[in-house]
Amino acid sequence: QVQLVESGGGLVQAGGSLRLSCTASGRTFWNYVMGWFRQAPGKEREFVAAMSWNGGRISYGESVKGRFSISRDNAKNTVYLQMNSLKPEDTAVYNCVAATKIGVRSDEYEYWGQGTQVTVSS
Repeated sequence: QVQLVESGGGLVQAGGSLRLSCTASGRTFWNYVMGWFRQAPGKEREFVAAMSWNGGRISYGESVKGRFSISRDNAKNTVYLQMNSLKPEDTAVYNCVAATKIGVRSDEYEYWGQGTQVTVSS
């Protein structure tokens, strides 16, 4: 009943930046947690970042701390992921997620977008 659509992926060189966007539609709730996971081919899915509806709780995966930042515009039902100082190991499909509470495990998130590809070249 909730649909999430990502955009903003692409190809960048190491050290560059990208900003991902995710817009929610359908039977959304104003207090949903929204965030991001990523998965590279042959690797486990990895938590990237998540944010509560009012910004009171924010979590980042250890590998992206200090480089990525999450934000949201509740009036637009949109969450953003600003990615700076990108590394080749950041290459993955990035999925937008939503849930009723914040967490770091993929099974804690009820709703998932289709994903957007981010490729970082060296």
